[in-house]
Amino acid sequence: MLQKLFIQNYVLIDSVTIEPNAHLNIITGETGAGKSILMGALNLILGERADSNVLINSEKKCIIEGTFITENNIAVSNFLKDNELDIDTILLLRREIAPNGKSRAFINDTPVSLQQLKALGNLLVDLHQQFDTLDLAKADFQRQVIDALAQLTDTLKQYQSIYKNWQSNSQQLKQLQNQKEQFEKEADYNRFLLEELTALQLIPNELENLDQELKLLSNSEGIKASLNGVVELLMESEQPIIQQLKQMIQQLQAYQNIHSDLPSIIERLTATHIELKDIANEVNRLNNHISFDVNRIAEIEERLAAGYKLLKKHNVSGTNALLELQEQLTQRLNEVLAIDDNIIALQQKVLAQKNEVNVLAEKISEARKKAIPPFQQQVNNLLKQVGMPNARLIVQIQPIQPGEFGADEIEFLFDANNTNKFESLKKVASGGELSRLMLCIKSLVAKYIDLPTLIFDEIDTGISGEAAKQVGIIMKQLAGNRQIICITHQPQMAGKADAHFFVYKESGKATTKTQIRLLNKEERVMAIAQMLGGEQPGAAAIQTAKEMMQV
Repeated sequence: MLQKLFIQNYVLIDSVTIEPNAHLNIITGETGAGKSILMGALNLILGERADSNVLINSEKKCIIEGTFITENNIAVSNFLKDNELDIDTILLLRREIAPNGKSRAFINDTPVSLQQLKALGNLLVDLHQQFDTLDLAKADFQRQVIDALAQLTDTLKQYQSIYKNWQSNSQQLKQLQNQKEQFEKEADYNRFLLEELTALQLIPNELENLDQELKLLSNSEGIKASLNGVVELLMESEQPIIQQLKQMIQQLQAYQNIHSDLPSIIERLTATHIELKDIANEVNRLNNHISFDVNRIAEIEERLAAGYKLLKKHNVSGTNALLELQEQLTQRLNEVLAIDDNIIALQQKVLAQKNEVNVLAEKISEARKKAIPPFQQQVNNLLKQVGMPNARLIVQIQPIQPGEFGADEIEFLFDANNTNKFESLKKVASGGELSRLMLCIKSLVAKYIDLPTLIFDEIDTGISGEAAKQVGIIMKQLAGNRQIICITHQPQMAGKADAHFFVYKESGKATTKTQIRLLNKEERVMAIAQMLGGEQPGAAAIQTAKEMMQV
Protein backbone atom coordinates (compact mmCIF):
# COMPACT_ATOMS: atom_id res chain seq x y z
CA MET A 1 0.00 0.00 0.00
CA LEU A 2 1.21 3.49 -0.89
CA GLN A 3 1.42 5.40 2.37
CA LYS A 4 2.94 8.64 1.12
CA LEU A 5 4.03 10.21 -2.16
CA PHE A 6 6.41 13.18 -2.11
CA ILE A 7 7.12 15.14 -5.30
CA GLN A 8 9.59 18.00 -5.59
CA ASN A 9 10.62 20.08 -8.62
CA TYR A 10 8.74 17.99 -11.18
CA VAL A 11 7.13 19.65 -14.24
CA LEU A 12 4.58 22.09 -12.72
CA ILE A 13 4.93 20.77 -9.18
CA ASP A 14 7.16 22.71 -6.81
CA SER A 15 6.57 20.49 -3.81
CA VAL A 16 3.57 18.34 -2.79
CA THR A 17 2.97 15.48 -0.40
CA ILE A 18 0.07 13.05 -0.81
CA GLU A 19 -0.99 10.52 1.82
CA PRO A 20 -3.55 8.19 0.17
CA ASN A 21 -6.21 6.30 2.06
CA ALA A 22 -5.91 2.52 2.40
CA HIS A 23 -9.03 2.02 0.27
CA LEU A 24 -10.59 4.11 -2.56
CA ASN A 25 -8.77 7.33 -3.45
CA ILE A 26 -10.32 9.56 -6.09
CA ILE A 27 -8.36 12.35 -7.78
CA THR A 28 -10.30 15.04 -9.62
CA GLY A 29 -9.57 18.47 -11.05
CA GLU A 30 -9.99 20.60 -14.12
CA THR A 31 -8.56 19.43 -17.42
CA GLY A 32 -4.93 20.48 -17.63
CA ALA A 33 -4.63 21.03 -13.89
CA GLY A 34 -1.91 18.39 -13.64
CA LYS A 35 -3.56 15.08 -12.74
CA SER A 36 -1.45 13.20 -15.31
CA ILE A 37 1.65 14.87 -13.85
CA LEU A 38 1.03 12.94 -10.63
CA MET A 39 0.97 9.67 -12.55
CA GLY A 40 4.14 10.66 -14.36
CA ALA A 41 5.90 11.30 -11.07
CA LEU A 42 4.70 7.97 -9.67
CA ASN A 43 5.99 6.24 -12.79
CA LEU A 44 9.48 7.55 -12.04
CA ILE A 45 9.72 5.66 -8.75
CA LEU A 46 8.36 2.62 -10.55
CA GLY A 47 11.38 2.53 -12.84
CA GLU A 48 10.39 4.59 -15.89
CA ARG A 49 13.06 6.64 -17.67
CA ALA A 50 13.20 10.43 -17.40
CA ASP A 51 15.34 13.39 -18.39
CA SER A 52 16.12 16.87 -17.09
CA ASN A 53 13.19 18.35 -19.04
CA VAL A 54 10.90 17.41 -16.13
CA LEU A 55 12.66 19.89 -13.80
CA ILE A 56 10.58 22.97 -13.03
CA ASN A 57 13.72 24.64 -11.65
CA SER A 58 16.67 23.67 -13.83
CA GLU A 59 19.12 24.49 -11.05
CA LYS A 60 17.67 22.04 -8.51
CA LYS A 61 17.31 18.29 -8.66
CA CYS A 62 13.95 16.55 -8.88
CA ILE A 63 13.07 14.17 -6.04
CA ILE A 64 10.24 11.66 -6.03
CA GLU A 65 9.74 9.51 -2.95
CA GLY A 66 7.15 6.81 -2.37
CA THR A 67 6.64 5.24 1.04
CA PHE A 68 4.95 1.84 0.96
CA ILE A 69 3.67 -0.44 3.71
CA THR A 70 4.64 -4.00 2.77
CA GLU A 71 3.74 -5.98 5.89
CA ASN A 72 3.08 -9.68 5.14
CA ASN A 73 4.04 -9.20 1.48
CA ILE A 74 6.10 -12.34 0.85
CA ALA A 75 6.94 -11.41 -2.76
CA VAL A 76 8.42 -8.07 -1.70
CA SER A 77 10.38 -9.68 1.16
CA ASN A 78 11.79 -12.28 -1.22
CA PHE A 79 12.79 -9.56 -3.70
CA LEU A 80 14.60 -7.56 -1.02
CA LYS A 81 16.33 -10.70 0.26
CA ASP A 82 17.39 -11.83 -3.24
CA ASN A 83 18.80 -8.38 -3.97
CA GLU A 84 20.51 -8.07 -0.58
CA LEU A 85 18.45 -5.01 0.42
CA ASP A 86 17.24 -4.02 3.88
CA ILE A 87 13.97 -5.72 4.81
CA ASP A 88 11.41 -3.65 6.70
CA THR A 89 7.63 -3.30 6.81
CA ILE A 90 8.10 0.31 5.59
CA LEU A 91 9.63 0.49 2.12
CA LEU A 92 11.04 3.73 0.67
CA LEU A 93 11.49 4.12 -3.10
CA ARG A 94 13.28 7.29 -4.21
CA ARG A 95 14.25 8.73 -7.56
CA GLU A 96 16.52 11.71 -8.07
CA ILE A 97 17.07 13.53 -11.38
CA ALA A 98 19.94 16.02 -11.46
CA PRO A 99 19.97 19.18 -13.61
CA ASN A 100 22.49 17.50 -15.93
CA GLY A 101 19.96 14.74 -16.63
CA LYS A 102 21.65 12.05 -14.55
CA SER A 103 19.22 9.86 -12.66
CA ARG A 104 19.69 7.83 -9.50
CA ALA A 105 17.36 5.27 -7.90
CA PHE A 106 17.22 4.10 -4.30
CA ILE A 107 15.42 1.38 -2.35
CA ASN A 108 15.55 1.95 1.42
CA ASP A 109 18.37 4.47 0.79
CA THR A 110 20.46 1.86 -1.06
CA PRO A 111 21.39 2.74 -4.67
CA VAL A 112 19.82 0.33 -7.18
CA SER A 113 19.44 0.01 -10.94
CA LEU A 114 16.31 1.05 -12.82
CA GLN A 115 15.68 -2.62 -13.59
CA GLN A 116 15.60 -3.42 -9.87
CA LEU A 117 13.37 -0.43 -9.15
CA LYS A 118 10.99 -1.46 -11.92
CA ALA A 119 10.86 -5.09 -10.78
CA LEU A 120 10.01 -4.04 -7.24
CA GLY A 121 7.53 -1.44 -8.50
CA ASN A 122 5.60 -4.16 -10.33
CA LEU A 123 5.11 -5.89 -6.98
CA LEU A 124 3.76 -2.71 -5.38
CA VAL A 125 1.65 -0.93 -8.00
CA ASP A 126 -0.42 -2.04 -10.97
CA LEU A 127 -0.92 0.76 -13.46
CA HIS A 128 -2.62 -1.51 -16.02
CA GLN A 129 -0.24 -0.48 -18.77
CA GLN A 130 1.71 -3.67 -18.13
CA PHE A 131 -1.05 -6.16 -17.50
CA ASP A 132 0.73 -9.11 -19.09
CA THR A 133 3.93 -8.43 -17.19
CA LEU A 134 2.46 -7.57 -13.81
CA ASP A 135 5.43 -9.32 -12.32
CA LEU A 136 8.03 -10.96 -14.51
CA ALA A 137 9.00 -13.25 -11.61
CA LYS A 138 5.44 -14.72 -11.42
CA ALA A 139 3.31 -16.81 -13.71
CA ASP A 140 1.22 -15.16 -16.38
CA PHE A 141 -1.49 -13.06 -14.70
CA GLN A 142 -4.21 -14.26 -17.06
CA ARG A 143 -3.55 -17.84 -15.99
CA GLN A 144 -3.57 -16.71 -12.36
CA VAL A 145 -7.06 -15.27 -12.86
CA ILE A 146 -8.50 -18.54 -14.14
CA ASP A 147 -6.63 -20.60 -11.55
CA ALA A 148 -7.90 -18.35 -8.79
CA LEU A 149 -11.50 -18.76 -9.91
CA ALA A 150 -11.00 -22.52 -10.33
CA GLN A 151 -9.55 -22.60 -6.78
CA LEU A 152 -6.54 -24.58 -7.93
CA THR A 153 -4.04 -23.40 -5.31
CA ASP A 154 -3.65 -26.75 -3.53
CA THR A 155 -3.81 -28.83 -6.70
CA LEU A 156 -1.18 -26.65 -8.36
CA LYS A 157 1.12 -27.02 -5.36
CA GLN A 158 0.78 -30.79 -5.55
CA TYR A 159 1.30 -30.73 -9.31
CA GLN A 160 4.36 -28.47 -9.09
CA SER A 161 5.97 -30.68 -6.46
CA ILE A 162 5.62 -33.76 -8.67
CA TYR A 163 6.56 -31.78 -11.79
CA LYS A 164 9.72 -30.49 -10.12
CA ASN A 165 10.76 -34.01 -9.10
CA TRP A 166 9.93 -35.30 -12.57
CA GLN A 167 12.07 -32.64 -14.20
CA SER A 168 14.92 -33.25 -11.76
CA ASN A 169 14.86 -37.02 -12.30
CA SER A 170 14.53 -36.55 -16.07
CA GLN A 171 17.63 -34.40 -16.03
CA GLN A 172 19.43 -36.97 -13.88
CA LEU A 173 18.37 -39.73 -16.30
CA LYS A 174 19.70 -37.73 -19.23
CA GLN A 175 23.01 -37.26 -17.42
CA LEU A 176 23.22 -40.98 -16.69
CA GLN A 177 22.49 -41.82 -20.32
CA ASN A 178 25.18 -39.38 -21.47
CA GLN A 179 27.52 -40.85 -18.87
CA LYS A 180 26.81 -44.36 -20.12
CA GLU A 181 27.47 -43.28 -23.69
CA GLN A 182 30.78 -41.81 -22.62
CA PHE A 183 31.59 -44.91 -20.56
CA GLU A 184 30.88 -47.13 -23.52
CA LYS A 185 33.20 -45.10 -25.71
CA GLU A 186 35.96 -45.54 -23.15
CA ALA A 187 35.08 -49.08 -22.06
CA ASP A 188 37.09 -50.99 -24.69
CA TYR A 189 40.20 -48.96 -24.07
CA ASN A 190 39.80 -49.18 -20.29
CA ARG A 191 39.28 -52.92 -20.58
CA PHE A 192 42.52 -53.24 -22.58
CA LEU A 193 44.43 -51.21 -19.98
CA LEU A 194 42.99 -53.31 -17.16
CA GLU A 195 43.86 -56.58 -18.87
CA GLU A 196 47.40 -55.30 -19.43
CA LEU A 197 47.79 -54.45 -15.74
CA THR A 198 46.05 -57.59 -14.51
CA ALA A 199 48.23 -59.83 -16.70
CA LEU A 200 51.34 -58.56 -14.91
CA GLN A 201 49.88 -59.69 -11.55
CA LEU A 202 51.79 -57.17 -9.52
CA ILE A 203 51.95 -57.31 -5.75
CA PRO A 204 52.54 -54.26 -3.50
CA ASN A 205 56.09 -52.82 -3.76
CA GLU A 206 57.11 -55.63 -6.14
CA LEU A 207 59.04 -53.52 -8.65
CA GLU A 208 60.94 -51.77 -5.89
CA ASN A 209 61.85 -55.13 -4.28
CA LEU A 210 62.89 -56.63 -7.61
CA ASP A 211 65.08 -53.63 -8.32
CA GLN A 212 66.85 -54.21 -4.99
CA GLU A 213 67.23 -57.94 -5.70
CA LEU A 214 68.68 -57.23 -9.14
CA LYS A 215 71.31 -54.96 -7.65
CA LEU A 216 72.26 -57.74 -5.20
CA LEU A 217 72.49 -60.39 -7.91
CA SER A 218 74.45 -58.13 -10.22
CA ASN A 219 77.06 -57.60 -7.48
CA SER A 220 76.95 -61.13 -6.05
CA GLU A 221 80.44 -62.16 -7.24
CA GLY A 222 82.15 -59.18 -5.59
CA ILE A 223 80.10 -59.57 -2.41
CA LYS A 224 80.90 -63.32 -2.23
CA ALA A 225 84.63 -62.64 -2.71
CA SER A 226 84.59 -60.10 0.10
CA LEU A 227 82.70 -62.44 2.41
CA ASN A 228 85.17 -65.27 1.66
CA GLY A 229 88.03 -62.94 2.55
CA VAL A 230 86.40 -62.09 5.88
CA VAL A 231 85.79 -65.78 6.69
CA GLU A 232 89.35 -66.67 5.83
CA LEU A 233 90.85 -63.91 8.01
CA LEU A 234 88.62 -64.78 10.92
CA MET A 235 88.68 -68.57 10.79
CA GLU A 236 90.64 -70.22 7.94
CA SER A 237 94.02 -68.49 7.45
CA GLU A 238 97.34 -69.84 8.81
CA GLN A 239 96.86 -67.54 11.83
CA PRO A 240 93.12 -66.87 12.05
CA ILE A 241 92.14 -63.86 14.12
CA ILE A 242 89.72 -65.85 16.28
CA GLN A 243 92.46 -68.35 17.15
CA GLN A 244 94.92 -65.55 17.93
CA LEU A 245 92.37 -63.95 20.29
CA LYS A 246 91.94 -67.29 22.06
CA GLN A 247 95.71 -67.55 22.57
CA MET A 248 95.85 -64.00 23.95
CA ILE A 249 93.17 -64.84 26.50
CA GLN A 250 94.97 -67.98 27.62
CA GLN A 251 98.29 -66.13 28.05
CA LEU A 252 96.73 -63.41 30.20
CA GLN A 253 94.67 -65.79 32.31
CA ALA A 254 97.90 -67.09 33.93
CA TYR A 255 98.48 -63.68 35.50
CA GLN A 256 94.95 -62.45 36.18
CA ASN A 257 95.30 -62.96 39.94
CA ILE A 258 98.54 -60.99 40.08
CA HIS A 259 97.38 -57.75 38.43
CA SER A 260 93.99 -56.25 39.27
CA ASP A 261 93.35 -54.80 35.75
CA LEU A 262 93.90 -58.06 33.91
CA PRO A 263 90.49 -59.67 34.64
CA SER A 264 88.58 -56.81 32.94
CA ILE A 265 90.86 -56.96 29.89
CA ILE A 266 90.45 -60.74 29.73
CA GLU A 267 86.67 -60.28 29.97
CA ARG A 268 86.63 -57.79 27.11
CA LEU A 269 88.87 -60.00 24.93
CA THR A 270 86.57 -62.95 25.68
CA ALA A 271 83.51 -60.91 24.59
CA THR A 272 85.31 -59.85 21.41
CA HIS A 273 86.25 -63.47 20.73
CA ILE A 274 82.63 -64.58 21.07
CA GLU A 275 81.36 -61.69 18.86
CA LEU A 276 83.94 -62.40 16.14
CA LYS A 277 83.02 -66.09 16.15
CA ASP A 278 79.36 -65.10 15.73
CA ILE A 279 80.24 -62.68 12.93
CA ALA A 280 82.31 -65.35 11.22
CA ASN A 281 79.40 -67.81 11.36
CA GLU A 282 76.93 -65.14 10.04
CA VAL A 283 79.29 -64.18 7.21
CA ASN A 284 79.76 -67.81 6.35
CA ARG A 285 75.98 -68.39 6.31
CA LEU A 286 75.46 -65.29 4.15
CA ASN A 287 78.21 -66.40 1.84
CA ASN A 288 76.56 -69.78 1.38
CA HIS A 289 73.24 -68.13 0.39
CA ILE A 290 74.67 -65.71 -2.16
CA SER A 291 75.08 -67.01 -5.65
CA PHE A 292 75.31 -65.56 -9.13
CA ASP A 293 72.10 -66.72 -10.90
CA VAL A 294 72.06 -65.71 -14.56
CA ASN A 295 68.53 -67.07 -15.11
CA ARG A 296 67.13 -65.18 -12.12
CA ILE A 297 68.77 -61.97 -13.31
CA ALA A 298 67.20 -62.41 -16.75
CA GLU A 299 63.81 -63.14 -15.18
CA ILE A 300 63.95 -60.03 -12.97
CA GLU A 301 65.11 -57.81 -15.82
CA GLU A 302 62.25 -59.02 -18.01
CA ARG A 303 59.65 -58.37 -15.30
CA LEU A 304 61.12 -54.97 -14.44
CA ALA A 305 61.07 -54.00 -18.12
CA ALA A 306 57.36 -54.86 -18.33
CA GLY A 307 56.69 -52.93 -15.10
CA TYR A 308 58.72 -49.87 -16.10
CA LYS A 309 56.95 -49.81 -19.46
CA LEU A 310 53.57 -49.49 -17.68
CA LEU A 311 54.95 -46.87 -15.28
CA LYS A 312 56.04 -44.75 -18.22
CA LYS A 313 52.81 -45.39 -20.15
CA HIS A 314 50.59 -44.23 -17.30
CA ASN A 315 53.02 -41.56 -16.11
CA VAL A 316 53.08 -42.81 -12.54
CA SER A 317 55.86 -43.87 -10.18
CA GLY A 318 55.90 -47.07 -8.21
CA THR A 319 54.13 -50.41 -8.07
CA ASN A 320 51.40 -49.17 -5.75
CA ALA A 321 50.43 -46.40 -8.19
CA LEU A 322 49.88 -49.04 -10.88
CA LEU A 323 47.81 -51.13 -8.49
CA GLU A 324 45.69 -48.06 -7.62
CA LEU A 325 45.14 -47.41 -11.32
CA GLN A 326 44.16 -51.03 -11.75
CA GLU A 327 41.53 -50.60 -9.01
CA GLN A 328 40.20 -47.41 -10.64
CA LEU A 329 39.86 -49.10 -14.02
CA THR A 330 38.05 -52.01 -12.36
CA GLN A 331 35.64 -49.54 -10.74
CA ARG A 332 34.97 -47.76 -14.02
CA LEU A 333 34.17 -50.99 -15.79
CA ASN A 334 31.92 -52.01 -12.89
CA GLU A 335 30.17 -48.63 -13.15
CA VAL A 336 29.39 -49.38 -16.80
CA LEU A 337 27.57 -52.48 -15.61
CA ALA A 338 25.92 -50.73 -12.63
CA ILE A 339 24.80 -47.68 -14.62
CA ASP A 340 22.42 -49.82 -16.67
CA ASP A 341 20.61 -50.88 -13.51
CA ASN A 342 20.45 -47.24 -12.35
CA ILE A 343 19.12 -46.11 -15.74
CA ILE A 344 16.40 -48.77 -15.73
CA ALA A 345 15.34 -47.87 -12.18
CA LEU A 346 15.31 -44.15 -12.96
CA GLN A 347 13.43 -44.67 -16.24
CA GLN A 348 10.68 -46.43 -14.33
CA LYS A 349 10.58 -43.61 -11.77
CA VAL A 350 10.48 -40.91 -14.45
CA LEU A 351 7.71 -42.72 -16.32
CA ALA A 352 5.63 -43.03 -13.16
CA GLN A 353 6.12 -39.33 -12.34
CA LYS A 354 5.28 -38.36 -15.92
CA ASN A 355 2.02 -40.26 -15.65
CA GLU A 356 1.28 -38.48 -12.35
CA VAL A 357 2.05 -35.13 -13.97
CA ASN A 358 -0.24 -35.90 -16.91
CA VAL A 359 -3.08 -37.02 -14.64
CA LEU A 360 -2.83 -33.88 -12.48
CA ALA A 361 -2.38 -31.65 -15.55
CA GLU A 362 -5.59 -33.09 -16.98
CA LYS A 363 -7.37 -32.47 -13.66
CA ILE A 364 -6.11 -28.86 -13.64
CA SER A 365 -7.11 -28.39 -17.26
CA GLU A 366 -10.63 -29.67 -16.60
CA ALA A 367 -11.01 -27.32 -13.62
CA ARG A 368 -9.86 -24.39 -15.76
CA LYS A 369 -12.25 -25.26 -18.58
CA LYS A 370 -15.07 -25.49 -16.05
CA ALA A 371 -14.22 -22.08 -14.57
CA ILE A 372 -13.94 -20.26 -17.92
CA PRO A 373 -17.62 -20.10 -19.08
CA PRO A 374 -19.03 -18.50 -15.88
CA PHE A 375 -16.02 -16.16 -15.78
CA GLN A 376 -16.66 -15.04 -19.37
CA GLN A 377 -20.33 -14.51 -18.63
CA GLN A 378 -19.66 -12.53 -15.45
CA VAL A 379 -17.05 -10.33 -17.13
CA ASN A 380 -19.26 -9.64 -20.13
CA ASN A 381 -22.20 -8.78 -17.86
CA LEU A 382 -19.99 -6.38 -15.91
CA LEU A 383 -18.76 -4.82 -19.14
CA LYS A 384 -22.33 -3.92 -20.02
CA GLN A 385 -22.82 -2.39 -16.57
CA VAL A 386 -19.76 -0.18 -16.96
CA GLY A 387 -20.86 1.23 -20.31
CA MET A 388 -19.35 -1.28 -22.75
CA PRO A 389 -22.44 -3.09 -24.11
CA ASN A 390 -20.72 -4.20 -27.32
CA ALA A 391 -17.54 -5.49 -25.70
CA ARG A 392 -16.92 -9.17 -25.11
CA LEU A 393 -14.15 -11.22 -23.61
CA ILE A 394 -13.42 -14.86 -24.33
CA VAL A 395 -10.75 -17.06 -22.80
CA GLN A 396 -8.77 -19.24 -25.17
CA ILE A 397 -7.20 -22.37 -23.71
CA GLN A 398 -4.81 -24.44 -25.80
CA PRO A 399 -3.02 -27.69 -24.87
CA ILE A 400 0.77 -27.50 -24.59
CA GLN A 401 3.51 -29.72 -23.25
CA PRO A 402 3.34 -29.98 -19.44
CA GLY A 403 5.15 -27.08 -17.78
CA GLU A 404 5.46 -25.57 -14.35
CA PHE A 405 1.78 -24.53 -14.28
CA GLY A 406 0.17 -27.39 -16.14
CA ALA A 407 -0.41 -28.28 -19.77
CA ASP A 408 -2.49 -25.29 -20.87
CA GLU A 409 -1.77 -22.01 -22.58
CA ILE A 410 -4.35 -19.44 -21.50
CA GLU A 411 -4.98 -16.16 -23.28
CA PHE A 412 -7.70 -13.54 -22.95
CA LEU A 413 -9.13 -12.39 -26.28
CA PHE A 414 -11.16 -9.19 -26.56
CA ASP A 415 -13.64 -7.68 -28.98
CA ALA A 416 -14.56 -4.09 -28.08
CA ASN A 417 -17.16 -3.47 -30.79
CA ASN A 418 -19.11 -6.69 -31.35
CA THR A 419 -17.20 -7.50 -34.55
CA ASN A 420 -16.59 -11.14 -33.66
CA LYS A 421 -12.91 -10.44 -34.25
CA PHE A 422 -11.26 -11.28 -30.99
CA GLU A 423 -7.71 -10.15 -30.43
CA SER A 424 -5.12 -10.67 -27.77
CA LEU A 425 -5.14 -8.14 -24.95
CA LYS A 426 -1.56 -7.38 -25.97
CA LYS A 427 -2.95 -5.79 -29.12
CA VAL A 428 -5.80 -3.89 -27.46
CA ALA A 429 -4.93 -0.23 -26.99
CA SER A 430 -4.71 0.82 -23.37
CA GLY A 431 -7.17 3.45 -22.19
CA GLY A 432 -10.58 3.74 -20.61
CA GLU A 433 -12.01 0.59 -22.13
CA LEU A 434 -9.06 -1.56 -21.18
CA SER A 435 -9.01 -0.09 -17.67
CA ARG A 436 -12.68 -0.90 -17.23
CA LEU A 437 -12.10 -4.42 -18.51
CA MET A 438 -9.30 -4.87 -16.01
CA LEU A 439 -11.53 -3.48 -13.26
CA CYS A 440 -14.20 -6.06 -14.09
CA ILE A 441 -11.71 -8.93 -14.14
CA LYS A 442 -9.97 -7.95 -10.95
CA SER A 443 -13.21 -7.37 -9.11
CA LEU A 444 -14.02 -11.04 -9.74
CA VAL A 445 -10.70 -12.43 -8.53
CA ALA A 446 -9.81 -9.90 -5.84
CA LYS A 447 -10.65 -12.23 -2.97
CA TYR A 448 -8.42 -14.96 -4.40
CA ILE A 449 -5.32 -12.97 -5.47
CA ASP A 450 -3.17 -10.62 -3.42
CA LEU A 451 -3.24 -7.62 -5.76
CA PRO A 452 -0.96 -4.61 -5.27
CA THR A 453 -2.11 -0.99 -5.22
CA LEU A 454 -4.32 -0.48 -8.28
CA ILE A 455 -4.22 2.79 -10.20
CA PHE A 456 -6.86 3.63 -12.79
CA ASP A 457 -6.28 6.53 -15.14
CA GLU A 458 -8.99 7.64 -17.59
CA ILE A 459 -11.20 4.69 -16.68
CA ASP A 460 -14.23 6.99 -17.24
CA THR A 461 -13.44 7.72 -20.90
CA GLY A 462 -16.67 7.57 -22.91
CA ILE A 463 -19.02 6.88 -20.01
CA SER A 464 -21.32 8.85 -17.77
CA GLY A 465 -24.54 8.46 -15.84
CA GLU A 466 -25.44 4.91 -14.83
CA ALA A 467 -22.29 3.37 -16.37
CA ALA A 468 -20.07 5.69 -14.33
CA LYS A 469 -22.11 4.87 -11.24
CA GLN A 470 -21.61 1.13 -11.82
CA VAL A 471 -17.85 1.61 -12.27
CA GLY A 472 -17.82 3.46 -8.97
CA ILE A 473 -19.76 0.68 -7.23
CA ILE A 474 -17.43 -2.01 -8.55
CA MET A 475 -14.40 0.04 -7.62
CA LYS A 476 -15.76 0.67 -4.13
CA GLN A 477 -16.28 -3.05 -3.62
CA LEU A 478 -12.80 -3.84 -4.92
CA ALA A 479 -11.29 -1.24 -2.58
CA GLY A 480 -12.74 -3.01 0.45
CA ASN A 481 -9.55 -5.00 0.96
CA ARG A 482 -6.96 -3.08 -1.06
CA GLN A 483 -5.84 0.37 -2.07
CA ILE A 484 -7.15 1.94 -5.27
CA ILE A 485 -6.19 5.29 -6.76
CA CYS A 486 -8.39 6.57 -9.55
CA ILE A 487 -8.25 9.74 -11.64
CA THR A 488 -11.73 10.58 -12.88
CA HIS A 489 -13.97 13.30 -14.29
CA GLN A 490 -17.17 11.56 -13.24
CA PRO A 491 -19.06 12.77 -10.14
CA GLN A 492 -20.70 9.35 -9.78
CA MET A 493 -17.27 7.80 -9.18
CA ALA A 494 -16.01 10.67 -7.04
CA GLY A 495 -18.98 10.16 -4.74
CA LYS A 496 -17.73 6.69 -3.78
CA ALA A 497 -14.32 7.91 -2.55
CA ASP A 498 -12.89 7.13 0.87
CA ALA A 499 -10.45 9.98 0.20
CA HIS A 500 -11.01 12.69 -2.40
CA PHE A 501 -7.97 14.65 -3.67
CA PHE A 502 -8.36 17.79 -5.75
CA VAL A 503 -5.70 18.90 -8.24
CA TYR A 504 -5.57 22.56 -9.20
CA LYS A 505 -3.28 25.22 -10.62
CA GLU A 506 -2.00 28.10 -8.53
CA SER A 507 -0.82 31.09 -10.52
CA GLY A 508 1.81 33.51 -9.20
CA LYS A 509 3.34 36.61 -10.74
CA ALA A 510 5.72 34.66 -12.93
CA THR A 511 4.82 31.01 -12.61
CA THR A 512 1.93 28.59 -12.52
CA LYS A 513 2.24 25.58 -10.26
CA THR A 514 0.19 22.44 -9.73
CA GLN A 515 -1.11 21.79 -6.21
CA ILE A 516 -3.14 18.98 -4.67
CA ARG A 517 -5.10 18.83 -1.46
CA LEU A 518 -7.28 16.38 0.41
CA LEU A 519 -10.89 17.62 0.52
CA ASN A 520 -13.01 17.54 3.65
CA LYS A 521 -16.66 16.54 3.54
CA GLU A 522 -18.01 19.99 2.72
CA GLU A 523 -15.36 20.58 0.07
CA ARG A 524 -16.16 17.20 -1.46
CA VAL A 525 -19.83 18.10 -1.76
CA MET A 526 -18.93 21.33 -3.55
CA ALA A 527 -16.38 19.66 -5.83
CA ILE A 528 -18.86 16.98 -6.90
CA ALA A 529 -21.62 19.56 -7.33
CA GLN A 530 -19.32 21.59 -9.61
CA MET A 531 -18.63 18.46 -11.64
CA LEU A 532 -22.42 18.15 -12.02
CA GLY A 533 -23.51 21.77 -12.48
CA GLY A 534 -20.53 23.93 -13.34
CA GLU A 535 -18.55 26.54 -11.41
CA GLN A 536 -21.66 27.90 -9.63
CA PRO A 537 -23.77 24.80 -8.89
CA GLY A 538 -27.37 25.18 -7.83
CA ALA A 539 -29.17 23.62 -4.90
CA ALA A 540 -30.21 20.62 -6.99
CA ALA A 541 -26.61 19.86 -7.94
CA ILE A 542 -25.50 20.19 -4.32
CA GLN A 543 -28.28 17.88 -3.18
CA THR A 544 -27.40 15.33 -5.86
CA ALA A 545 -23.75 15.51 -4.79
CA LYS A 546 -24.74 14.72 -1.20
CA GLU A 547 -26.81 11.76 -2.39
CA MET A 548 -23.90 10.46 -4.45
CA MET A 549 -21.67 10.53 -1.38
CA GLN A 550 -24.05 8.36 0.63
CA VAL A 551 -22.79 4.81 0.88
